[in-house]
Amino acid sequence: MDFEFSYNGKRLSLDVKRLGKFSRGIGLMFKSSPKILLFDFGREVNLSIHSYFVFFPFLAFWLDDKNRVLDWKIVRPFESGIRPHVHYRRLVEVPLTEENRKIELFFRRQGKV
Repeated sequence: MDFEFSYNGKRLSLDVKRLGKFSRGIGLMFKSSPKILLFDFGREVNLSIHSYFVFFPFLAFWLDDKNRVLDWKIVRPFESGIRPHVHYRRLVEVPLTEENRKIELFFRRQGKV
């Protein structure tokens, strides 16, 4: 599914896989050919994530209800307690594959929130 978001006034669209309630707990764990994942919690939350059993780095970014980026972080394998400093509604996890490097560069050029 196409998913559009904005960061520092710039818009970007990604092809994401939207996760249901039951697949949210697995996310990128144990994946060998990962896709970009969208977690929509339906309300504001402040949950932490981890990268246990994720064997590659990924970009995590947190969004508000209008799909504006609130914060982002490059997550390395086997990290825990990762969360933004604000409540959020959606989370996107982008595996840092060669195909997705342009997304990482987009975030680095924009700087931190």
